[in-house]
Amino acid sequence: MLTYTEIVKFHGHECPGLAIGYRMALAAMGKLNLLRADDEEIVAIVENDACGVDALQCLTGCTFGKGNLIFHDYGKHVYTLYSRNSGNGVRVLSHGKGIPEGLRNDRTKFKDWVLNANSEDLFSITQIKINEPAFAKIHKSISCEICDESVMESRIRNINGKQLCIPCANAV
Repeated sequence: MLTYTEIVKFHGHECPGLAIGYRMALAAMGKLNLLRADDEEIVAIVENDACGVDALQCLTGCTFGKGNLIFHDYGKHVYTLYSRNSGNGVRVLSHGKGIPEGLRNDRTKFKDWVLNANSEDLFSITQIKINEPAFAKIHKSISCEICDESVMESRIRNINGKQLCIPCANAV
């Protein structure tokens, strides 16, 4: 298991968001009794693209490249972890209901508090059932007929009979 210090090194700086993501991911993995995924054994669904997602990636082994990190742009500080091996899942919601007044104004003190606070003061965890997400798909590559760059077949746009990448299709 990676340490918080190693995750900070990956992320590039310390911040409250990274600390919250670290705590949330650890709690979810503990609840599901999981170790870091080598492949697609764990699926993570994140509902924001904030700093904490870096901690989740490091701890869980879920990445966009492997196809087991799914992003829903809902702007919520929520992570759902699903174990393909057990079929169980948990949803972790950062509610921050126990954050002392004024603490958010000092990033260092806030981060330190997050790393040491009771879990109940930071987030709630709910066991859930979800339909198992599909495994990652490998798509054929096609050359864009304008820029000649290779594009995933699923992202090609047919414009006036030409196979175009999204930027070229938008420029037509």
